[in-house]
Amino acid sequence: MDSVKQPKQLKQRDMKPPENIRKVAITMEGEAAQFVELDQTKPLAAIIEGLVETWKLADVNDYSLQFSDNNRNHYITERNRHEIGNGNVLKLTHSPLKTAQRIVSKLRGGSPLEKTDSLSELASLSADITFTSDFIGQRGHSLLIDMVEHGSVSGLSLGHLMKSFVQVMDSNIVSWENLQQKFIQMIGKYINNSGTEVTALQSALEIMESIILQSTTKSTFVEEEVSPRSLVHFLESGNPQIKKASLALINALFIRANKRKKMSDDYQSKRIRVEVHKHILPNPHLSGDMKHQLYVLQSLLLNMLEERMSLPADENDQESVKNITELRNIAFHIDSDLQISTIQNSAKRQSYAKDYKKLGFQNTLKPIEDFTETPPGVLALDTMLYFAKTYCENYKKVVLENSCKDDEHDCPIAKVSIHLTKMLCDILDIGVSPSEENQRYHPMFFTHDHPFHEFYCHCIQLLSKTWREMRATSQDFTKVLNVVKEQITRTLDSHPSSFEIFRNELTKLTYSEITNLWHQEWKMKDDWESKVRPVMELKEKLKPEIMELIKQQRLNCLMSGGMFPKVRVGGTRARGQWFCRLSPNMKVLHYGDVVGESTQPTIEQLSHKLAVVDIKSLLTGKDCSHYVRKGPAHVFTIQADTEDQSLNFIANSEHQFNIWTDGVNALLGSPMTSDQTTHDLETLLSMEIKLRLLDTEGVTIPEQPPPIPEDPPNFDFFYKY
Repeated sequence: MDSVKQPKQLKQRDMKPPENIRKVAITMEGEAAQFVELDQTKPLAAIIEGLVETWKLADVNDYSLQFSDNNRNHYITERNRHEIGNGNVLKLTHSPLKTAQRIVSKLRGGSPLEKTDSLSELASLSADITFTSDFIGQRGHSLLIDMVEHGSVSGLSLGHLMKSFVQVMDSNIVSWENLQQKFIQMIGKYINNSGTEVTALQSALEIMESIILQSTTKSTFVEEEVSPRSLVHFLESGNPQIKKASLALINALFIRANKRKKMSDDYQSKRIRVEVHKHILPNPHLSGDMKHQLYVLQSLLLNMLEERMSLPADENDQESVKNITELRNIAFHIDSDLQISTIQNSAKRQSYAKDYKKLGFQNTLKPIEDFTETPPGVLALDTMLYFAKTYCENYKKVVLENSCKDDEHDCPIAKVSIHLTKMLCDILDIGVSPSEENQRYHPMFFTHDHPFHEFYCHCIQLLSKTWREMRATSQDFTKVLNVVKEQITRTLDSHPSSFEIFRNELTKLTYSEITNLWHQEWKMKDDWESKVRPVMELKEKLKPEIMELIKQQRLNCLMSGGMFPKVRVGGTRARGQWFCRLSPNMKVLHYGDVVGESTQPTIEQLSHKLAVVDIKSLLTGKDCSHYVRKGPAHVFTIQADTEDQSLNFIANSEHQFNIWTDGVNALLGSPMTSDQTTHDLETLLSMEIKLRLLDTEGVTIPEQPPPIPEDPPNFDFFYKY
């Protein structure tokens, strides 16, 4: 057996096998296991041939290798052989084709016991695309459809049959369009029969869901057999898989419904909402699939508002006009009957403009035109009216608080309500089809018959409160909305289970708290980014350029010159000032006495000079001859080749001391070592890094740079223009 190497005694240094070798055990029914070194570079067919020869089996084409793990019994192919690991136990068994032929034969003409065993085996193998392909090639899927249509299987065998059919169809080899009405009717019968075995029931629900989502012509047959109302009792099941499958089918029916109004009536049913809230949400360990289905249901419920969100207000729509009038009546305690009797009066209508201005409308003569922009369209009017009617006192309070201030500090309630409604639609993705992977749902939206409107009511009160905390004006409108959006999204991230908890969490996130959180996050982000390897490398690359910039600034300060107090022989200050400056060509220091503190002498007025080439060194602090322990702290000496040319300085401040000592060191080609240089370098580097990283906003910088890919095997490629 050339392709299977027998183990040999290894030396200590050889204990680690080559990367292409896998040490595995291979078993076969009725034979002793073999421990082999499997060479991953050899063709799989050659390995199987070697095993067949070892066990003296007949036809090599009748055998395949298979994983033997309980949760992984797929056949091994060239595509998945990389999954083989050291220590795995593999099994030499009949090939997928031979197994499929045997199972199909038993299902067609075997005894009841043989059919039962074959269905059980089929259920364990049908998830493997390698086996399923051969099973379908033997027309096995048609046989399963016939068995379902004739109702010849029951009990646990029915569960195996239905599970196998789901897995075969999930291979996407056979189209769901091939199913006939008789098959769908039988699946509906299994769903509506309270005695159906659990696995069969779960599979039946999954089949109906797939037909709706995958077929364009058969969904009407499904709607004839099941409806959301007939499925809702499955949400009470103690089996989480049944709950998930039934909720998925309800969502699928909603997505494919031809008459959204009919479906919305079903979904607005209090029982469906109560069952979800009562029997699903309390579970703290929901599976990812269940979370996704809750997200889909939430999206579909909220998307029922899309029509109103996309509908602009029409001044000829009497209902909308009436609703705006009612907003005014509730806010200012106006009698409806009196309003109706005077509405025709043009002068009265002009007087209403003052009230509409207090309410925050932009067009006070025709306030309905404020709702023409879509989104949010008339949905903004709906939410305002809901707030005014449901929370009447809170609505009056918000209006009163923002109509008794100076115009500059008034919060325009109508205007912010329109923008807030649009922002909430964006946050909740209203009008966007549910994604295939999202699992983000909010439990509180399943606790109320009008979740979006209730959501708005709490958010508009938050906005009014935040406006006051920020002491905002009309110019701060966008800034306030950004803060409110941050408050809302952060609170939603905590997944409040009820609107009461949501409201309580909102009250904790004050404007000052948000600004503190932002500051902390920015600081943490800066600290983290400053330590990651790519940023560190960028800093090192920029540092010479920044240091050159600091050096030039220091030399410019020396060329501008500085005023210093005269120094007595004992090191103390003397009367008078002297001035020193560097020549523009940076070759000579000019200095001399100054009459008058405010005078800035020119180079020509300075009588003494010291050539830079004659400077020997720079001394600071205790090394200076004019240093006195209790005297001035910031002293330095420019030491010349001859003692009489040395210059003793007493700096007027620490800043001047740092600038001049750095400048002199730069002239001498020595490092600039002052604290000011360190501070300036960190500040300028930080600013430059932030500017360079502006385009990476929202992008996580990896701690390590990605590896450089290997060269291609050849460079015989080109682009066609």
